[in-house]
Amino acid sequence: MEQRRGKAWRERRCWFAFLVVLDVLWSGAFAQIRYSISEEVQEGTVVGNIAKDLGLDKSALKERGYRIVTGSTEPLFQVNQNDGVLYLKRRIDREEVCERSSPCLINLKTVLENPLEIHYVAVEILDINDHSPVFPEKEKRLEISESALPGARFQLQAARDPDVGQFSIQQYKLSHNEHFRVEVKDRGEDRKVPFLILQKQLDRETAGKHKLRLTAVDGGKPPKSGDINIIVDVLDVNDNSPAFTKELYSVTLKENIPVSTIVIQVNATDLDQGTNGEIIYSFGNEVDTKVMELFSIDENTGEIKVTGHIDFEKSRNYEIDIKASDKGTAPLTTDKSVMITVLDVNDNAPEIEVTSFSSSIKEDSKIGTTVALISVSDSDSGINGKVICTIKQEVPFTLAPSLQENMFAVVTRSHLDREMVSQYDVTIVAKDTGEPSFLTEKTISVVVSDVNDNSPEFSSSPYTFYITENNSPGASVFSVKASDRDEGDNALISYHILRDVSGDNKWTSFLNVNSENGDILALKSFDFETLKTFQFQVVATDSGAPSLSTNVTVNVFILDQNDNAPVILYPLSSNGSAEGVEEIPRNVNAGHLVTKVRAYDADIGYNGWLLFSLQELTDHSLFALDRYTGQIRTLRSFTETDEAEHKLVILVKDNGNVSLSATATVIVKLVEPKEAFAASDVKSAAKVDEDDNVTFYLMITLGSVSVLFLISIIVLIAMQCSKSTDYTSKYLQETNYDGTLCHSIQYRSGDKRYMLVGPRMSIGSTIVPGSHANTLVLPDRRRASEEVRDFKLENLQKLTDSTVYL
Repeated sequence: MEQRRGKAWRERRCWFAFLVVLDVLWSGAFAQIRYSISEEVQEGTVVGNIAKDLGLDKSALKERGYRIVTGSTEPLFQVNQNDGVLYLKRRIDREEVCERSSPCLINLKTVLENPLEIHYVAVEILDINDHSPVFPEKEKRLEISESALPGARFQLQAARDPDVGQFSIQQYKLSHNEHFRVEVKDRGEDRKVPFLILQKQLDRETAGKHKLRLTAVDGGKPPKSGDINIIVDVLDVNDNSPAFTKELYSVTLKENIPVSTIVIQVNATDLDQGTNGEIIYSFGNEVDTKVMELFSIDENTGEIKVTGHIDFEKSRNYEIDIKASDKGTAPLTTDKSVMITVLDVNDNAPEIEVTSFSSSIKEDSKIGTTVALISVSDSDSGINGKVICTIKQEVPFTLAPSLQENMFAVVTRSHLDREMVSQYDVTIVAKDTGEPSFLTEKTISVVVSDVNDNSPEFSSSPYTFYITENNSPGASVFSVKASDRDEGDNALISYHILRDVSGDNKWTSFLNVNSENGDILALKSFDFETLKTFQFQVVATDSGAPSLSTNVTVNVFILDQNDNAPVILYPLSSNGSAEGVEEIPRNVNAGHLVTKVRAYDADIGYNGWLLFSLQELTDHSLFALDRYTGQIRTLRSFTETDEAEHKLVILVKDNGNVSLSATATVIVKLVEPKEAFAASDVKSAAKVDEDDNVTFYLMITLGSVSVLFLISIIVLIAMQCSKSTDYTSKYLQETNYDGTLCHSIQYRSGDKRYMLVGPRMSIGSTIVPGSHANTLVLPDRRRASEEVRDFKLENLQKLTDSTVYL
């Protein structure tokens, strides 16, 4: 590299010397000095010796003030006043000094004084190849339509090279390209203009852009060059239709998918450019309006979205024609079909349809009797449409599948009893097997119709009624009631009394029953003292076909009323009046028993409970009467001043609501002791006969009462054995029987009624709970009786103390 540089410098020095010689020869001829120097030489380079070339004395140069006359600009040259040599003061760029002028001359005016001399020196700046060609731009873009024909010319910008002559641009070269070549047009003054010539027609779709390199080369040795990149953009014409990227568009879509969901995106491309390559998507002309209500397409992106309710049950697939059009002046269009397959989801509940239904069924129907036919369906498909049918409740019905799928028969699976359940609400459940599953319920009401399979049933068996004596003939005394668990005519009941053909039970002839309501009417008035109890049967018959009937036993007890006044048994005179005379010694002590008034009441209970009282007495200080026993006793000893005869009027009354009474008169005579004993003997003899008659009547009465008591006990035991009830019998302990007549006493405690049957008891008798005393517990018609309770001892003592003495 250094060798080449030294050689070039030597060649440049030789060439410079040659030019100086020529210039001297030229100045001598024309009296003007001319020098040549290459540009870009170093500062201080000698241009020439002016003094020598002008023939001036070198020693006088300084004295005469030899100099170069310059303007305001800094001079490029300077003269040495000592030897007259002209040298370069600073480096010169020819292109800067002369631009493109050729030749490049710099005229200098030198001056000598004393005398004044002016000499002109011309210095030519010689060009060297110090610049490369340069294009105005690094890159040039050309737009050429693909419809341009071969031979078309496109002027390019020329490169610039500040050098001149042979160092200026000599040629242009174009990189290899089958579509283009370059031509150069010479316009003089070193101006060569390149033209791009189209050799082959362009196709933007094949190559939308061509990159070329244009090189400008000067004439230097070695030559220098400059490049420019030429980009040819091929302008589009609408010569291509849009093309879809896929041959087939298909997608699966679940039904009930939300609105605005993107189903699929179609994509089409157009090899054209600009508006010719911009694509608009739309539905085809033949797309059904219903489909357009379900789907929409974005005209810019090709996204197909859901805009309506997608229902698998309405349509399982959709084929939609899609059209892609460009925006050219004459738009080109391409069609493509999109297949959308809808997938089923379990969104439909099963449906139950009752195709045949019998709203009622007889309770004696056989097992397997068909009640209804039902069909089930599910609009879903596959596993979502498979339905399982069951009956929800525990009812005597079941589902029997039929030969046809999803058809079932509701049949009985056990015997029916209308009296237990008269109507069934049968809920049929249909459940699909989807996930999540849906179920549907449908309820049918099945009425069980009645058959006459139940006999009438009395509300109580046996019936026990209590009738107060002296009832009004023809009035209803009690009522029986039967019910039938059947309905309609099968439950319509009529009543009649079962008459004894043998005539043993004559009392039924005095009774009648209302056939419609069971009211029992007494045709005569009953007397407790004559009849205390009787029994008969009532028959209840329904109106079914065939009819069924039931008998019930009715036990009737006659209750006593206070319709009998007390009867004085003692004292009793021969003419039948209740008067008697008692003689007692005058010397008896206090507390002596004078006599005892005896009375009897045919009634029982409180009605037969007798109390004694003194209604009239001559001297209250002498006698006292026990109100319960009727005993008359002295209160004190008699004195001489006491009268010899005293009249006592005793009132005997019962304890009925309206009490009845009787009076007895006792004449008490005071006698001396001897007379009393004599009179006593006579009276005893007379009294023996009277007592015989009284004893006879007493035996008959006592026997009758005992028989009635035994009959009552037997009837009660039979009732207890025939029907298990909560009734219990409690009896009064027979502790101190004194021979009085048998009586029965009725009383009520709370909601229970009681009857006391048995002989009278003396004072001191007690009730022993759980003993076998003579207390009968009478059942209440409204509820079963419980054990005797809350019976006050003091009331019983009063009851037992009212003994009737014969």
